[in-house]
Amino acid sequence: MAQQVQRIFPTFTAMQQKEKYQEAFGKAMATLNAKQREAVERIEGPVLVIAGPGTGKTQILAARIGHILNTTDARPDNILCLTYTDAGTIAMRKRLLQFIGPDAYKVDIFTFHSFCNRVIKDNMEKFGMRALDSITELEQVQLMHQLIDTFGKDHILKRWTGDVYYDSYRLKTLFSFMKSENWTPELICQKADEYIESLPDREDYQYKRGNKKKGIAVGDPKQSEIDKEVRKMDELKAAANEFPKYKEMMAAKKRYDYDDMILLVLEHFRADEQLLRTYQEQYQYFLVDEYQDTNGAQNEILNLLASYWDEPNLFVVGDDDQSIFRFQGANVANILDLNQRYNPHVIVMTDNYRSSQHILDLSRTLIETNNERLVNQIPDLTKVLEANHDVYAHSHIKPQIREYYNEAHETVGIAQEIEQLKKDGVDLSEVAVIYRKHKQSEEIARYLESKGIPVNIKRKANILDSPFIKKIRTILTYIEGESALPFSREDLLFEILHFDFYNNDAIVLGKLALQLRNKRGEKGTTWRETIQNVADGVKMNMFPSVEDQTYVRLKEISRNIEEWISGVHNTTLQVLFEVIMTRGGILRYVMDHPEKFKLMQELSTFFEFIKAES
Repeated sequence: MAQQVQRIFPTFTAMQQKEKYQEAFGKAMATLNAKQREAVERIEGPVLVIAGPGTGKTQILAARIGHILNTTDARPDNILCLTYTDAGTIAMRKRLLQFIGPDAYKVDIFTFHSFCNRVIKDNMEKFGMRALDSITELEQVQLMHQLIDTFGKDHILKRWTGDVYYDSYRLKTLFSFMKSENWTPELICQKADEYIESLPDREDYQYKRGNKKKGIAVGDPKQSEIDKEVRKMDELKAAANEFPKYKEMMAAKKRYDYDDMILLVLEHFRADEQLLRTYQEQYQYFLVDEYQDTNGAQNEILNLLASYWDEPNLFVVGDDDQSIFRFQGANVANILDLNQRYNPHVIVMTDNYRSSQHILDLSRTLIETNNERLVNQIPDLTKVLEANHDVYAHSHIKPQIREYYNEAHETVGIAQEIEQLKKDGVDLSEVAVIYRKHKQSEEIARYLESKGIPVNIKRKANILDSPFIKKIRTILTYIEGESALPFSREDLLFEILHFDFYNNDAIVLGKLALQLRNKRGEKGTTWRETIQNVADGVKMNMFPSVEDQTYVRLKEISRNIEEWISGVHNTTLQVLFEVIMTRGGILRYVMDHPEKFKLMQELSTFFEFIKAES
C-alpha cells in the first residue's frame, strides 16, 4: 500500500504543477489584446510583427512559445528563440518559466553569438576549434601593427611621420563591419567606384552660385571637393583589400575574434549540408526578437536555417523606429528583405502600455521626418501608437520639443535652464540630462562648473586612459625600453622624476637639468647615471633641506629603477608590477590620497588586465 502511494503521489504532484502553469498561462492569454492574441495564435507560416515601444513584445514571444507547446506535438528543444542581447534571453526565460515551468530551460533561447558558439562547441571536430583561441585586445592591436608594417612604400595608407599606426583603429572597425555584414573587398570596391562616378551629379558637390570671373556656372562640379572624396574612397578600397591578409594572419596565429563566431558558422553551414541539415531538422519553430538590430551575417544564418521549408514557421518581431544598433551594421533593409523573401503575414502592434499619449504623439512628429521608415516602404502599413496604460495614458504632463541653432546653442540653453532651476530652489539631485555622446555632457559640465554648479557624470571609463594609470604605463614603458637598449628612453625618465607620488622638488630637478645641459657630450651625463651618483656624499642633518631630501629620494628611485630593469629578464610581469607598486611607494601614495578608493579601483583593474594578458 505504501509503495502504491509513493507511485501515485509524484504523479499527482506533477499534475498539480501542470495545472498551476496552465492556469498562469490562461491568465496571461486573457490579458492580451486582439493584435497580441493574433500574433500568439498564428503559429504556422512566416509572421512579421511590427511592435513599437511598450507594446508587450516579450510577453507575446513567451506566450507564443507556450501556445506552441500546448497546441502542437513540438518539444521544447524544437523551438529556437534568438534575441539581440543577453538581457533579452534572461527576460524571455523568466517570463517563460511562469507559463511552462522547468521546460523553459529546454527551449533554446540564445543571442546570435551564443547560438553560433553553441554550434561550434557541439561540432569542434568540424570547426577545428580545439587548436584556436580567442584573440585578446592586446594581441589584436599587435596584429594590426604587424599588418601595417607589411604595407609597401607606395601604399596609400603608409605613414612615414607622426603616428605610423594611426589607421589601426579604422582598419579594425572596417574589418568588423565586413565580417558582421559579410562584405567582400570586391563588393566594397564596386560600391566605392559607383559612389565616385555619382559625385558630379550630387547636389553637395555642385556649385550653387556661379562666378563669371572664374568661369564657374551654377551646377558645375566642385572638383576640389570631389578629389577629397576620391582620396577617401581610394583609402577605403586599399584598406578593404587588406582584409584577406588580416584573415590569413589571424589563422596563422590560431586566433579568432567575436565577429568570427558568426562568420565561421555561416561558412560551415554553406559548405557542410549535413551540418546545416542537423539544425534544420531539430528546429521547427523560429522566433527572433529585435529583428531590426540584426546585421547581414546574422540574417543570413537565419535564412539558411529556415530555407528547409517553403513556408517556414518563422516569427520575427521588430520595429525600424527602434534601430538603435545601426552603427553595428544593423539595417532596416533586413526587414524589407524578409518581407519580400517570405511574404509574411504582417501584424502591427499599436497599443502602448508604457507612455502617455502626449509622449507618443510628440515622438511621432519627430520620427516622421525619417524617410527610411517601413511605412514608406510597405504599402498600406501605418504605425500610430495609442496609449493604453491605466495610469500614464492620460497624464497631463506634456513634453516639449526645443530646436537650437547648433550644438553650442543647445549646450548653453540646457545649462542656463539648469542654472535657473537652481535659482528657483529646485533640488539639483532631481535634475538629469540624458545625452547621446559623452562629448556633449563634457561641454555642459564645463559650463555648469564655471557657474559653481556641481555635476555628477556617470560613464564607462577606460582605465588605460586615466592620468594615474598613464603614469604607471610610462614607468613600465621606460623599464622595457631601457632593458632593450640602455639610455634610449631618457625623455621618459625626466618625466617620471616629476610624478607626484615621488614628491621630488621641481627646482632641484631643474638645476640638475641645467647641469646636464652644460655638460652635454661628456661622459656620465645621462639622467640614469646622474640620479645614481647625485646623492653620493649627501648627509642628512637634523634639519635637512628640500634639496637634500630630493637627492635622497633620487637615490632611492635610482636603486629601484636598476632593480626593475634587471627584473624584466628575471621575473614575471605580474611580480615586477607588484614590486614597482610596493617598493616604489606608489601603493603608499594611493592609500594616503583623498581619492584613494577611485585610485585603488583603477590600480586593481589594471592589475587584473595585466594578469589576463599574461
